[in-house]
Amino acid sequence: MIAAGIAAENGAKVTLLEKNEKLGKKLYITGKGRCNLTNNTDIQGLIAQTMSNPRFLQSAFHALDVPSLMAFFESLDTPLKTERGGRVFPVSDKADDITKALIKFMRRNGVKIELNCTVQRIAAEYGYNFQVHTNGGTVQADAVIIATGGLSYPSTGSTGDGYKFAKTFGHSVTSTFPSLVPLAVTEPWVADLTGLSLRNVKCTALQGNASLYQECGEMLFTPTGVTGPIVLRASAYLTEKLASGIHICLEIDLKPALSYEQLDARILRDFAESQNKNFANSLDGLLPQRLINTVITLSQIPPDKKVNTITKKERQNLVSVLKALPLTPTKTTGYKEAVITKGGVAVKEINPSTMMSKKLPGLFFAGEVLDVDAMTGGYNLQIAFSTGYLAGRSAAKYERINN
Repeated sequence: MIAAGIAAENGAKVTLLEKNEKLGKKLYITGKGRCNLTNNTDIQGLIAQTMSNPRFLQSAFHALDVPSLMAFFESLDTPLKTERGGRVFPVSDKADDITKALIKFMRRNGVKIELNCTVQRIAAEYGYNFQVHTNGGTVQADAVIIATGGLSYPSTGSTGDGYKFAKTFGHSVTSTFPSLVPLAVTEPWVADLTGLSLRNVKCTALQGNASLYQECGEMLFTPTGVTGPIVLRASAYLTEKLASGIHICLEIDLKPALSYEQLDARILRDFAESQNKNFANSLDGLLPQRLINTVITLSQIPPDKKVNTITKKERQNLVSVLKALPLTPTKTTGYKEAVITKGGVAVKEINPSTMMSKKLPGLFFAGEVLDVDAMTGGYNLQIAFSTGYLAGRSAAKYERINN
């Protein structure tokens, strides 16, 4: 939508072909329906949170940086607000307002919008117009921008069409993986904790003794595994490894604010106050109620053992469980729950200053269809807006030069 609107604003005659029954279907589900459209940071902050090919995005981020994007939406009567972690949302907390603003922008600039229009194939010969074949006929164009997304949330229309179109013109597509996605784990006890949210815990992902990722935040248990912000972010580092069958271990530190020794001292104090209680009844002040039975089982301390008879070794086992609750991820839950797709059209074949193909003049790419992805927090939508803006501006310039 932003590519279409910017191309039209720069003088191009633009038709947007949308295979869904409405525009912005994926925007409606971003930020839990609130649309976390960017992160209020500078270009270096955007680069730092980009996982794949960050240098490729330098020109796009300079073409449309965060202040410019925020000013763009506010100029379309969509006030924004910045929340914790720099996350930017519409003041209304409605993703629909972002879509409405983009539609308003396109209509203001005369973009023709075709809904329920499925592109079946794109044909072109070097130096000639493009022929875009759809379920409703053929559209001719001097330039084409492929902004079809990746494979994540296929119910929104992201079914990998752009990869197929890119390959038609000889483009390479790197291996794709679901990313920013929940993880399935082998531990059967997670099912008993379904719906339990843990705040202010630390997640560490390990491959052998090597730490791949570590961050504090919030997580949530599901019937088959774990999700939540710190798990989704961890998945960005793990998805390719899990797909390759590499053994990964997650350790959840339930008390990251306390060192091992400090936590041991805290437990000693709690035990002193509960010395005549059974172990099972001594953890209420330390853990959420639903987590107690799991921790007891993993600590291997009999639940009916009196607190005043618990040995130092048993207490150390308890501290170890609390500081490194073990989880063994085996796979992600797939594209149907993935926020983004990792991988895509190889950026070495795209001009980063224009988003135009190096293989075929007049062919442009924008957004998730490219092999670029970032962490959660609005960064991926900023990539979409910045690359879309640059592709739209460049496509309009290309059309002017070639007419």
